Amino acid sequence: MAKITNVAVQMDHVSSINIAGDSTFAMSLEAQARGYRLFHYTPNQLGMRDGRVFAVAQPMELRDVKGDHYTLGEPERIDLATMDVVLLRQDPPFDMAYITSTHLLERVHPKTLVVNDPAWVRNSPEKIFVTEFADLMPQTLITRDPAEIARFRDEMGDIILKPLYGNGGAGVFHSARDDRNFTSLIEMFHQMFREPFIAQAYLPAVRKGDKRIILVDGEPVGAINRVPAETDSRSNMHVGGRAEPTELTAREKEICSRIGPALKERGFLLVGIDVIGDYMTEINVTSPTGIREVKKFGGADIASLLWDAIERKRA
Repeated sequence: MAKITNVAVQMDHVSSINIAGDSTFAMSLEAQARGYRLFHYTPNQLGMRDGRVFAVAQPMELRDVKGDHYTLGEPERIDLATMDVVLLRQDPPFDMAYITSTHLLERVHPKTLVVNDPAWVRNSPEKIFVTEFADLMPQTLITRDPAEIARFRDEMGDIILKPLYGNGGAGVFHSARDDRNFTSLIEMFHQMFREPFIAQAYLPAVRKGDKRIILVDGEPVGAINRVPAETDSRSNMHVGGRAEPTELTAREKEICSRIGPALKERGFLLVGIDVIGDYMTEINVTSPTGIREVKKFGGADIASLLWDAIERKRA
């Protein structure tokens, strides 16, 4: 088996994370516990010269101590081809900066194993990849055409409108059939986003929760239920959603078995899908979260399972 020694983590700056619920932190802690050397860099420190991809990175040590969770060493310019693994873990927006970083990381993958595979991350936007499984989704429209969106709302009644490349619940709106702000909302989306928007039939089951299911190498390994606050239709935890322990239903197991082969084919070692009621709404491949919450509720140690999968992939 190819031994892992050096792991580079491309992430938002470690000083900015909330360690209580940060999956990148959990993954990095497990890597450190296995004796791997960690190097930290942010996306703006990634570059390429004469065909060689490098990052200005800092050695990183972590501690599971709130307010004192990291130590960074002196910056050094490292050739990413000398790393064994790169964790591609910065949060979206999935914009041209994000896409450019996948092009650069593709130059070192798979000799340096990038998790997740950067070419497939680029080619599998989370709200578009999921449409390959249209029968598992709520009714969905992708367009910039206000008339099409109005017709869709007339047909569906309540809809959810959200940006195509957003994340974390930002810009997600619940618009009812009689919403008098609807026209203004569409105008605002046109001013803010150049891309099409995504509209989906509103699923009342969201009041009971939006389930995050985590898959490692195409297999489900844990889940949490995220219940929205009374004053919000979004269940994302950093906008007020409440995490609860949960088990997978027969329908959710069916969804996972359907998508598993596609995840394996694309080299997605860590994926988080969102399920409301009987429907999958997103397949998150950029920086899926939920690892720490699953373990907190007595579920699997997903960080450990992930590194087992990475070690197998490096074999």
